[in-house]
Amino acid sequence: MSWEVAKEAIDYILDHEEDFREESVIWDFIGGEPFLEIELIDKICDYIKTELFRRNHHWFNSYRFSFSTNGINYDSEKVQAFIAKNRTHLSIGITIDGTKRKHDLNRVWKSVSPEKGSYDDVVRNIPLWLQQFPDGGTKVTISSADIPYIKESVLHLYSLGIHEVNINCVFENVWHEGDDRLFEEQLMQLADAIIDNDYYQDYACSFFSEHIGKPMDKVRDNGNWCGAGRMLSVDAAGNFYPCTRFAQYSLREKKAWIIGNVRDGIDKNKLRPFLTLDRCTQSPQECIDCEVASGCAWCQGENYDAADTPTIYQRATAICKMHKARVRANNYYWNKLYRKLELTGEKKPENPVNPTC
Repeated sequence: MSWEVAKEAIDYILDHEEDFREESVIWDFIGGEPFLEIELIDKICDYIKTELFRRNHHWFNSYRFSFSTNGINYDSEKVQAFIAKNRTHLSIGITIDGTKRKHDLNRVWKSVSPEKGSYDDVVRNIPLWLQQFPDGGTKVTISSADIPYIKESVLHLYSLGIHEVNINCVFENVWHEGDDRLFEEQLMQLADAIIDNDYYQDYACSFFSEHIGKPMDKVRDNGNWCGAGRMLSVDAAGNFYPCTRFAQYSLREKKAWIIGNVRDGIDKNKLRPFLTLDRCTQSPQECIDCEVASGCAWCQGENYDAADTPTIYQRATAICKMHKARVRANNYYWNKLYRKLELTGEKKPENPVNPTC
């Protein structure tokens, strides 16, 4: 992204306050690897702060700069200078997938032959990151090949000092016969380890939540899962999307869903379908009537990508068996934990909030 495009995007957002009636704002930098462009990002953030002050905007001092980084150059001089300058308005998550074996399955140096995993290059920066962001959590994604490493990876992340592990299955149809049973076994083993070793007192794993696995009311529980349509995304060319998942580089088959650009603004008609989304209008009847529907997530971009036609009103259900396996393991976790708490007289731990997407 050029500086000119970034400036135009910021100016458009701040010039059209009527379209962004939020009390606060998160400016999220997502790549690729955002910290490769730290000089440009620093200039962008300085401009945002200056403009918010100049305009006496209600977002001034009510904003956050958010980053998801692979952590490779986290300790570089320029990145550290940026962190020091913006520390009170920063949220930074380093993505580390678990053990070296799990992390290096997917996160490799393509420029090295033979391919070399990046685990060692990332883990060296975890202590500095946690020193600066003690409450920092990481995001782990599970696909079919990762299932055998779930338990050991979550426990490994705890051992690194990461107290919150947000983890979810991918929404794409990558699953094989029997994956759900292996998934359930891994989660039950993880549940045993967390409860038997008292990790639940200070650590959280989003796979376990008391709020999942229940029926949902067709009226009261009819919201959309994610914020697609309410999370303006801007690409390097200055095109607007309802979410970054609708950009061409994020799609397998479908055409990008562009809702405007920095010069012409947002086309409300192209955005309109997202503003009327709810659970029931996009879900098959089986999902609406499901006895364990709560907590079963979806990705609006994957719904569009996997749909038979170019629609966002066809829910992808590839994770159905995986969700049901999670619910069974979740019930095991909470039943075992409550039995232990009754025997020991301990206070019930706070339940972590599940991330969306």
